[in-house]
Amino acid sequence: MNLFDLALPIAQAQQKGLRDTIDSLARTPLSQVVMLVVVLTLLRLALVPYLKKTAPHLRTGAYPVAKFFNELLDAVVYAAVFVFMVIRPFGVQAFLIPSGSMWSTLYVNDFIVANKAVYRYSNPKAGDIVVFRPPKDAVFGPRLAEDLDAEGNVKVDYIKRCIGTPGDVVELKKGQLYRNGQKVAETYTHYSDTQDGVTFNEIAPGDFQPELPSFKLVVMPGSKTPIPLNYTDFDANAASPQSMTMRQPYGVIDKFQISDPATMEMAKKLPPAKIPAGYYLMMGDNRNNSSDGRVWGLVPRDQIIGRSEFIWLPFNRIGKTR
Repeated sequence: MNLFDLALPIAQAQQKGLRDTIDSLARTPLSQVVMLVVVLTLLRLALVPYLKKTAPHLRTGAYPVAKFFNELLDAVVYAAVFVFMVIRPFGVQAFLIPSGSMWSTLYVNDFIVANKAVYRYSNPKAGDIVVFRPPKDAVFGPRLAEDLDAEGNVKVDYIKRCIGTPGDVVELKKGQLYRNGQKVAETYTHYSDTQDGVTFNEIAPGDFQPELPSFKLVVMPGSKTPIPLNYTDFDANAASPQSMTMRQPYGVIDKFQISDPATMEMAKKLPPAKIPAGYYLMMGDNRNNSSDGRVWGLVPRDQIIGRSEFIWLPFNRIGKTR
């Protein structure tokens, strides 16, 4: 084993430690911030009598240390209040990208800054990269334990691209996006293979033909709520979609699955439904490696947090997100 073999794991561990530290700081609960502010304020109040009562000619020895400590506490308190109680709730917030669903627009372990103010006076637009709290249906499988809190509420944030807004009719026809009947040129989409969920290799969309899946929202008979319908020439919303290759063309959560072939054919013939008022359709740019609105449905407006503006870490990735 050479020095490089030893140094690489150490460097990776240090990078992971720094990443986790930054992410933890960015997500510090407000209750912990308030407690910190209270404790530091009490320490400052304890120092005030000593600083005030010490005569000018005696301000040596421990006095400069106490004064510096007091000013440091003062700066930390103001910074904590400003950042965690003003900037983070109403302005901007840092987020860590945990998955490759937005590759190659965003890489795993990128840190982005989301603009939380913009959606206080406007609504998301098609094409925006949006941070949001996903519906509970989006959390399933191995992620359940880490993505839900003790009360069963979702505690993670997702980031995807807004593909449809209220009133839009959105379809994918063998991978080609149509919005309100108009073909949309998606320069940001990619298809990929991955072995570890971190590193992705580009695949030409043609490699998926003829089974590149189609998608639309449909209202099934007896229902008023549109559901995502994923379909190919072979089936629709199947638990195990048929495939001519080793690639599964789509996935869908249990409650949207269809088992009856006749129902599948009927669903394919249904007209595409509009996105209801107050809801948005999100998809990942890494189109075949993203669990998104095609899998688990629409995102309510009140669960939308902000718009991604730029990458700020790692340094070689700094730039606007588009």
